[in-house]
Amino acid sequence: MPAFDVIAQGFATAFTWYNLLYCLLGVTIGMLVGVLPGLGPTTGVAVLLPITFGMEPVSAIIMLCGIYYGAMYGGTITSVLINTPGEAASVITCLDGSPMAKQGRAGAALGISGLGSFIGGTVSILGLIFVGPPLAQWALRFGPPEFFALMVLGLSTVIGLMGKSVIRGLVSAFLGLNLAMVGMDPVSGSVRFTFGQMNLMNGIDFVIVAMGLFGLSEILLGIENMATAEKPPKVKGMLPRKEEWSPSMKAIGRGTVLGFLIGLIPGTNSVIPAMLSYSVEKKMAKDPSRFGKGAIEGVAGPETANNAYCGGALIPLFTLGIPSSPTIAIILGAFMMHGLTPGPMLFEQNPVFVWGVIASMFIGNFMLLIMNLPLAGWWAKIAMVPPKLLYPVILIISALGAYTANNNLFDVGIMFAFGVLGYLMKKADIPMAPIVLTFVLGKMLESSLLQSLKLLDGSFLGLFQRPISGTLLSLALIIIVFGLISGLRKKRSGFAADVEM
Repeated sequence: MPAFDVIAQGFATAFTWYNLLYCLLGVTIGMLVGVLPGLGPTTGVAVLLPITFGMEPVSAIIMLCGIYYGAMYGGTITSVLINTPGEAASVITCLDGSPMAKQGRAGAALGISGLGSFIGGTVSILGLIFVGPPLAQWALRFGPPEFFALMVLGLSTVIGLMGKSVIRGLVSAFLGLNLAMVGMDPVSGSVRFTFGQMNLMNGIDFVIVAMGLFGLSEILLGIENMATAEKPPKVKGMLPRKEEWSPSMKAIGRGTVLGFLIGLIPGTNSVIPAMLSYSVEKKMAKDPSRFGKGAIEGVAGPETANNAYCGGALIPLFTLGIPSSPTIAIILGAFMMHGLTPGPMLFEQNPVFVWGVIASMFIGNFMLLIMNLPLAGWWAKIAMVPPKLLYPVILIISALGAYTANNNLFDVGIMFAFGVLGYLMKKADIPMAPIVLTFVLGKMLESSLLQSLKLLDGSFLGLFQRPISGTLLSLALIIIVFGLISGLRKKRSGFAADVEM
């Protein structure tokens, strides 16, 4: 448990008027991003990353984290009211949230999801306070070999993000690693993969890559799938019935624990705890047939789980510097953009920053609770904004952000190139997460490897002889082997099913 005065200092930082403003701005944008179908937290954080350039690091990360967990709240509203998930994790909420709305109980669905999201988010932040510092203290014993092993472990979790095809996932992962190698070698200073282009001497800016792969590609896909949305029902009666409180609170409790624990595992995403929570609630229900027809536990559990996941997912980032999802990878890029290195030294060297960001999450969760319950109907109307008006605005923001990154039109061209690449990858069902995670971790992996080999006189086997690095590398190998075996089994079972048909 950290000292009380450190936490108090963090709250003092979070309660300054400008950080409160950035927190409010972040959660409001997050709500907006969550409400608008097809965007999601990854796109929102990627597109708005450039506007943090001139900001103080603590204010920038407060705002970006606000967008991240705010989008989890916002996606619920359209899932319940118009059966359109604003972000991926809210797909599960549609199963029972939309039937409740059709029964005239949209208010109860939104009320319990807002309460569950608040409890799950708040408890997971408390978990970050208790688990983060001890984990960071343990990681202070890390040298270059341990950091290399940790990066390898982080990359091994890409197996879990590869989607249906391991081959396609590996293509995405290796593409990200190659992109990370563009520019100067961190040790020798030799130039690689620039093709004589001076603009690539310092490598490819992560902001440009993220905005293209996520922001622009979503616009291109959205143009293909423009559709008119149905009018949302009226929201009234925000509280569940008396007999629904007990099962709802039990679902919220289970969802909180499940979401937080899954958030600790790098390579997962918010859809996993939501799906598992729904499955658990259905199995534990006295009458499972109610699920899919308006069971309130089917809304309370998954919504709590995906918000609890957010706090848990920040622990590997803050303490070990490992991004557990594409959105967290973009936030990691924002850390580095502001001269901060997430990891064990962050708690020691920048305690005001760390505790200021954590304190802002408590404040942001209270803001979101207020914004959700009374204003749910108003937020749903925003989802009615025609795509033909929305997409040009996002496109202009993206182009301006790409230009202001380095005041260079070349970066705008690079962003459009990555936008087309992201669009083609999505059309070919090639997962996006591996390319982002390997791109972010690639440079750190290379630097720590070169430092380790110098320290160990060029002996790669020496990495396995050190207790911590050897354990982490062995764990990474186990994850890779089991992941590949699992992927091959799925492929074979799918092939066998096709043969039988």
